Amino acid sequence: MDHASILDTAVHKNAWYTKANIQQQIKAIAHNLTEEKLSKWLKDVPDTDQNKSVGLVLAGNLPLVGFHDIMCVLLAGFIAKIKVSSDDAGLTKFVLDKLIEIEPLFKEQIQLVDKLENFDLVIATGSNNSARYFEYYFGKKPHIIRKNRNSLSVLTGKESDEKLQKLGHDIFDYFGLGCRSVSKIFIPEGYDIVHLLNNLESFHPIKDHAKYNNNYDFNKSIYLINKNKHFDNGFLLLKEDSSLASPLAVVHFEYYKDLAEVEKYIIDHQDEIQCITSDVELNAGDVPVFPFGASQYPALDDYADNVNTLSFLLANQ
Repeated sequence: MDHASILDTAVHKNAWYTKANIQQQIKAIAHNLTEEKLSKWLKDVPDTDQNKSVGLVLAGNLPLVGFHDIMCVLLAGFIAKIKVSSDDAGLTKFVLDKLIEIEPLFKEQIQLVDKLENFDLVIATGSNNSARYFEYYFGKKPHIIRKNRNSLSVLTGKESDEKLQKLGHDIFDYFGLGCRSVSKIFIPEGYDIVHLLNNLESFHPIKDHAKYNNNYDFNKSIYLINKNKHFDNGFLLLKEDSSLASPLAVVHFEYYKDLAEVEKYIIDHQDEIQCITSDVELNAGDVPVFPFGASQYPALDDYADNVNTLSFLLANQ
């Protein structure tokens, strides 16, 4: 199957996997796969060959979201036993087949499976609910088990229009379905929210996506029925709410008087936060801070949940 065919097939199987989103993810992955970046990342990783295997349970909320885990397993010399999500739409197999074409030796390290059996370590990504099952089934093996996380943004009111427009990518890329998607914004007291909404106007074509628009309409109806105060620009709802996680097509916001309040929130909730986008220096504990518009472009060493996957693998050789 060629590149154009897999794009058509994936969109047909999973409406959230638009061609633009798939291509964006492939570009984000390819951006990191340079000799210079890979050499720097792997400089302390020994060249090992072993018979140990890693069971991988991949998420499917975004296209190819599990590629980094697969790459870590292969480069650390393990056999990868991969259970893809039912939402995967064939993308992972397509990419791995291409990888084997480039380097046939990887064929001995890659197994796509329907059921995980006979593995030595496990890396499983899912929801808070599925994590309980993962703990039950995999807890006796060395493991990384990931739960729900969300991302947030911190504004000071001094951001240029260009910076606010870049924030739109942190909110809308992949329809806001990723753990790196901004679901909450901290804004200073007195901030003009209409100014923010005006700068997000260029993202209005997202409303043309039926599944996204259904979520927007549903949440808008709920807020109107319940008389919940909110801002609405026709394709995004902004609601003042203390919760970090927000429904699809909704972003929560919270006012602050002093950045110290925001930093305390971040530290108190750092186990729930994947990353932050902001222009201001923050005491964010272990949570990585990205420039506006960069949340969906992690570097090779920007590990999910701030758990170093390579170190985990090498410690369990």
